[in-house]
Amino acid sequence: MDKKVALYVLVMLLGVFISSVSQVMLKKASMKEYSSWIREYANPLVIGAYLIFFMATFCSIYAYKVVPLSWGPIIESTGYFFVTAFGVSLFGEKINSRKRISLCMIVVGIMIFSLS
Repeated sequence: MDKKVALYVLVMLLGVFISSVSQVMLKKASMKEYSSWIREYANPLVIGAYLIFFMATFCSIYAYKVVPLSWGPIIESTGYFFVTAFGVSLFGEKINSRKRISLCMIVVGIMIFSLS
């Protein structure tokens, strides 16, 4: 892989990671009770999460200048691993057999794509 492409792939991975952080922020915000629907959507955690989503989108758009379109879904699928890791470490979620099988299928898909 060309160094330039590798750099843009890293930018895209960064976007996937910060998008996962944003999802965690939204989950944390949804776990709280609010006095009104305005406070539910117009609070620092939710606004910050959407700003981070915007940055993640910008990373993807920027990376697609060089990264082939066919690589996008593969790189984006790494978000499942980030979200799972955050869920386990921050929320104490359990990984059941169904989730394990799903994550393994994602890894197999990435490996098959990488070989072709």
